[in-house]
Amino acid sequence: MMHRQIEARSARYPLAPVARHVWATKYRWQPPGGSPESDVAQTWWRVAQALAGAEPSARGAWARRFYRALADFRFVPGGRILAGAGTRGDACLLNCFVMPDVADAADARFRALRESALTLQAGGGIGLDFSGLRPRGQAGGESAPGHEAFAAGPVAWMHVWDKLCATVETRGQRRGAMMAVLACDHPDIEAFVRAKRESGALSHFNLSVLVSDAFLAAVAAREPWPLRFPAGGQAAGRVVRTIPAATLWDGILRNAYETAEPGVLFIDRINRCNNLAYRERLHATNPCGEIPLPPYGACDLGSFNLTAFVVAPFTAQAAFDWPALRRLVPLAVRMLDNVYDISAFPLPVQQAVGQGARRLGLGLMGLGDALVMLGLRYDSTAGRKFAARAMGEICHGAYRASVALAAEKGACAAFSTEPYLQAPFIAALPQDIRDGIAASGIRNSHLTAIAPTGSISLLANNVSSGLEPIFAPSYERRLHGGETDRVMTLHSRAVLAYRELTGDARGVPPAFRSSSEVSATAQLQMQAALQRYVDNAIAKTVNLPAETGFEAFRATYDRAARLGLKGCTTYRPTALRQGILCVRPPHD
Repeated sequence: MMHRQIEARSARYPLAPVARHVWATKYRWQPPGGSPESDVAQTWWRVAQALAGAEPSARGAWARRFYRALADFRFVPGGRILAGAGTRGDACLLNCFVMPDVADAADARFRALRESALTLQAGGGIGLDFSGLRPRGQAGGESAPGHEAFAAGPVAWMHVWDKLCATVETRGQRRGAMMAVLACDHPDIEAFVRAKRESGALSHFNLSVLVSDAFLAAVAAREPWPLRFPAGGQAAGRVVRTIPAATLWDGILRNAYETAEPGVLFIDRINRCNNLAYRERLHATNPCGEIPLPPYGACDLGSFNLTAFVVAPFTAQAAFDWPALRRLVPLAVRMLDNVYDISAFPLPVQQAVGQGARRLGLGLMGLGDALVMLGLRYDSTAGRKFAARAMGEICHGAYRASVALAAEKGACAAFSTEPYLQAPFIAALPQDIRDGIAASGIRNSHLTAIAPTGSISLLANNVSSGLEPIFAPSYERRLHGGETDRVMTLHSRAVLAYRELTGDARGVPPAFRSSSEVSATAQLQMQAALQRYVDNAIAKTVNLPAETGFEAFRATYDRAARLGLKGCTTYRPTALRQGILCVRPPHD
């Protein structure tokens, strides 16, 4: 019976060429000596059965429920789950990890390299804080008798990790990805900021500066800023030199203006808002920035495809099926929670930390398309209200589901009632959720994050990624997968559906606004509207036109800080940085 349902589902939901390419190169499973999955419905069923394997009873019933959640791409788990669940017993299903801060002692550095290699080999991206390394040229540390050692500095060691990432053979088609962060008071911060100015340099890394409240205050007051080691706001650190805070801030923004890096992480705000601040200090994030994690922490992601809940799109009767979303959220929480019980981990300590907190990152994708289908402009108040309501439903539904799971299966080991309830995010939750946490605990310390959803958005027939606006009606994209990269012409899902409905081969919906038409202010306002319902973080790139002046660019970061965001990343096309997307000429 289930096989007939799978065949019917596959026939009803054909894949666009880009979706089929992504599925075939990243997520389609072929057992050794066996036949590959024939269609995406078989992938859904494989994943559903694997996740149901963590249930103590009624596994067949849970598999059918999970399958219905996955079908039609209503809920899409992270890529490692799709690729690995139900394939091998040693498959790591977690997308990303944060490694321990890279320490200055030689044995600690090489242990960190080995652990990073094992994690990358298993297919996980990693985040690394290099603030613990001595600045370049500083004497001290370990050396042979009679010889004085001089530090290579964080940037030199980042190149070692970059080569490691390029060399390590990973399982599957996912390219290695890393995030490097450095404290804003490290003596090598200026070299870190400039580290990717040369084309191809540190290509496996994203870079972010850990920006403290004290630094922002010093910038505003135009005060001097001490660079010290140890860094990271440690008063015991020896001041190496002092520079104007405004000069450093200008250098960070000038490099971001010209190269799109580094991003900034408002690290004090991240730690203040951490649900587990009573037991951990966060220093780094996963490669895309949506999950701040402690050392050896893992991210377990999944996204709701909002386009799947739009009824009668582009008509006067267009509506969003809120009850259907509410019914799906508890299933998604259960599915991602089960990942921790069936996944292998590259390192035993990652398993201990991951299962101790059972962090989840439930988010959304297809927001840009869903808004257009509903007749709402991305840069409108009504558009932001809809997006906030959607994320609020996901957040509150997820917390209620995690409380219920705690009553059924037990709270996570990291949970402690009083300090958890005092966390700012938890204190702002509806009273019934707080009462449930007080009575039963919580199964998952964190529950929401908004990821970039690059590959899985393409898999879901090219819906808009994460919370981003639609890039363009049609565009070309460079795709990874297989033996070589491939450039494909893609069409916006919403625009394509509108053209099929109206018969207008070049028309666009009245509410359509491409990313280039949405101002930086409107993009930040959308991010802020959703941030109140996100306990982890949001991966958002503020796209700016090439002609944006530097002062307007600077204002984007100032506005991000004022809006209470946890970080800010921008992209402006320049000669030094060209993106993977290219708008097609109108006549095409």
